[in-house]
Amino acid sequence: MPEPRVLVNPATGAEVARVADSSVEDVDAAVAAARAALPGWRGATPGERAAVLLRWADLIDEHADELSELEVAETGRPWATMRDGELPFATDNIRFFAGAARSLAGTGAGRLSQGYTSVLARRAVGVVGAIAPWNFPLVMAVWKLAPALAAGCTVVIRPAPGTPRSTARAVELLLEAGLPEGAASAVFGDAEVGEALTQHPDVAMISLTGSTETGRRILAGTATHGVKRLHLELGGKAPVVVFGDADVAAAAAGATMGATYNSGQDCTAATRVYAERAVYDDVVEALRESLRAVRVGDPRDPETHIGPLISRAHRDRVHGFVERTSGRVVTGGVVPDGPGWYYPPTLVDGLGQHDELVQDEVFGPVLAVLPFEGEDEAIMLANDVRYGLAASLWTRDVARALRVGPELEFGAVWVNDHLPLASEAPHGGFKQSGFGKDLSEEALLEYSVVQHLMVKHAQPVVHDGFRPA
Repeated sequence: MPEPRVLVNPATGAEVARVADSSVEDVDAAVAAARAALPGWRGATPGERAAVLLRWADLIDEHADELSELEVAETGRPWATMRDGELPFATDNIRFFAGAARSLAGTGAGRLSQGYTSVLARRAVGVVGAIAPWNFPLVMAVWKLAPALAAGCTVVIRPAPGTPRSTARAVELLLEAGLPEGAASAVFGDAEVGEALTQHPDVAMISLTGSTETGRRILAGTATHGVKRLHLELGGKAPVVVFGDADVAAAAAGATMGATYNSGQDCTAATRVYAERAVYDDVVEALRESLRAVRVGDPRDPETHIGPLISRAHRDRVHGFVERTSGRVVTGGVVPDGPGWYYPPTLVDGLGQHDELVQDEVFGPVLAVLPFEGEDEAIMLANDVRYGLAASLWTRDVARALRVGPELEFGAVWVNDHLPLASEAPHGGFKQSGFGKDLSEEALLEYSVVQHLMVKHAQPVVHDGFRPA
């Protein structure tokens, strides 16, 4: 039997728990249970499914301190961020999908051909294999479990190997809320377990939040193991476009929050600031001051804004981008002494558009700033990456926002803000940021498929190759 996996607190480097990984046989058993539970759960009324989700949301609220404790210990995110921000948002998501489950109705299409009546109905895709990331373990689990279950699917979820406990506890609470046994379960482990789940012949759909590289591997793997529906929310490289008429202080504050939230470990994080040349120096100075004001420290200190990065290896990776850059480090960029894997908010200027720091996903609190001239160049530079998840633009000119916003090739474009989300609004990207939507009714549609029921009730008047005589 393999040794249990050691979970480590990134704020201290100390062991917090040991967990046993699942085996391939465990994955087979979980998928078999999900397949067995599918007819009953898919056949439940929307109201019955909604009732379970609403009870689940209530139980998460009741266990908020416990769930926050598990996640803070494994991720190092500030306690207040988790307890008072992300958990309420997660339960809001669940309650939204509980309501949306009751509006996922088929369409009575009527008589599309003489002698026939057609009904267009939506039915659950089937068993879903969900792969959740380490940066937002519980919230991302909710983003997968809630819409899939609302649509009538059953789910086997694999949380990231180093951050499994909040998801495991959330699944326990789902069963306590009345979900049928087997309709949702969690399996644990690394690539072997993930591959066993994503390549399983009885899994009808894969839902992944992770890196673009992981998405490519899943695409390749599923291509040789049957045809599966895929939902891939992958990497990002969000631009922040600051025009000369913008409120520079507000733009700097928004970019700072966007770049440092969750220590920059966010696929929608602000990573590239493009400032119109007339205000470029002012933007650089405002960013320098704003980033220096971010308090990095103990996740349990209420004054802390951001905690550590997830691991020593990840911090080394983030710092490597800064060490290799040919640009000028305006602030930050120095690995602090002491325990934990902390990294300071960092600003780099003097870069070219094709520099590594501008093109590649860093996944840490590092912000690049570059100048531009005019709308056309701003649009060209913002779009000139392989990702397309999120972007923001800053201007007082409403007409400009309406002109430029639609030209940005990103799934979400915010104006005069960065990072706001709502349960009712879809989240997902273009290009190599993947396809498919989280949140909103769009997510519910991801986990359902349209079925055409065509009933013959009279002899057709016209016969052709598409209608039987």
